[in-house]
Amino acid sequence: MALVPLLLALEGMRSSQAHRAFGLGLVTGVVAFAGTLYWISGVMTTYGGLSWLTAMAVNALLVAYLAVFVGLFASIVVHSTLTAGAFGLVATSAAWVVSELGRGYLFGGFPWAFLGYSQVEFLPVAQLASVFGVYGISFLILLVNAALARIVIRPDRARLVTSGVVMSVVIMTAGWGHLRLTRNTLVQVGEPVRVAMIQGNVPQDDKRDPRLQASILGSYLSASRNAAADGAKLLVWPESAIPRLFEGDLVSAAAIRDLAEDVDSHILFGSEEIDRTGGLRYYNAAFHVGPGGASSTPYRKIRLVPFGEYLPLRRWLFFADKLVENVVDFSPGTEAVTFLVDGHRVSTAICYEVVYPALIRSFVAGGSELLTTITNDAWFGRTSAPYQHFAQASMRAIEQGRYLVRAANTGISGVVDPYGRVLVRTELFEHATVVADVRWIRARTVYGWTGDLFAYACGVLVLGVLVAGVRTRR
Repeated sequence: MALVPLLLALEGMRSSQAHRAFGLGLVTGVVAFAGTLYWISGVMTTYGGLSWLTAMAVNALLVAYLAVFVGLFASIVVHSTLTAGAFGLVATSAAWVVSELGRGYLFGGFPWAFLGYSQVEFLPVAQLASVFGVYGISFLILLVNAALARIVIRPDRARLVTSGVVMSVVIMTAGWGHLRLTRNTLVQVGEPVRVAMIQGNVPQDDKRDPRLQASILGSYLSASRNAAADGAKLLVWPESAIPRLFEGDLVSAAAIRDLAEDVDSHILFGSEEIDRTGGLRYYNAAFHVGPGGASSTPYRKIRLVPFGEYLPLRRWLFFADKLVENVVDFSPGTEAVTFLVDGHRVSTAICYEVVYPALIRSFVAGGSELLTTITNDAWFGRTSAPYQHFAQASMRAIEQGRYLVRAANTGISGVVDPYGRVLVRTELFEHATVVADVRWIRARTVYGWTGDLFAYACGVLVLGVLVAGVRTRR
């Protein structure tokens, strides 16, 4: 019901009042994103060296950027003059999907906390993501919000029809989702494999301490041996699990290769990488070492974290001088590399890359039969951020019809099945080793084949409504 107040406020506005509608949408967005992303200020003060005032200013810039898309949504709604009846509900819902699609791509994008993620634990509705992606669930939520607003505004017979149609859509969606969960087809096919997630629980301040690097690596090696003894054939370590560069530290590299050979298992882990070919480039990368001790081509993170791995508008953030000095710009990778594990392909998304639906789909299109994501959420402390991050990762499992294995330095680590059911998960800030059975899956969902076609179709619909509105006013 979150958007009902905004939709009520927009009722009756004309296109000449689009600036007022934009302002109302902007305020709505500021309230929503300031409450959702409050934890960014804490990250910048603790690890970026900024004062609270400066950190809040930088956070405010990101909040304002995201709020603009809600403002644009509100402007589109009032610009549309052909939005009466059921078509109006559809057009309004499509406009919201367009706003989410836009903030996932424009200026690099920050597709955090789409409305559809709110349903990730209500599995019958969440199954819609296997057809239309998270955008389809956002569309459904807006449909309900718009219908509720229409019912309040128009107390006549039409509201009975409106409520009946929308309620029928929701019931049919949930009914189909329940049937999909009951059939449970995807967990009955494919070759099984036992995996292990090693949650090292290394405090952020300890990761760079030279005196602790040997013990950190030793803890991962020891936990991995125990997991391999329990039958794990794929050992997944978190992002930046190796304190030193994997390809620059012969001792650490030899220890990992020896482990893989001794326990006859595959090891997937995160480490930074330096490429000196044609200049100096830094990458946040994922490495794979096979049972023979050989490593394959690493995956280089494609979607970098703003203000963490690169600094947008660096020259304009003069007031955040400490942040500018501390942030080293990483280079983005360009290829959705997958790794070969016993004849099967596995992919990994590093940190917040997992919130990009199209990127995860590109892995599956490249043959990935198992999704993994490695992250270091120690930055976020005991805020809502790790929970938001885990929920969004879970949606990728439903979209692609794949098991998702998540290894996080301080939590939350876990396994999600192809229907979004969390099979096992750890708590925050505990040293844990999780061993679970998953399956290699080759079948693709409708969304796996079509991708964001539905979201782009919403864009075409909105464009058509806007053009028709302009012609009508003439």
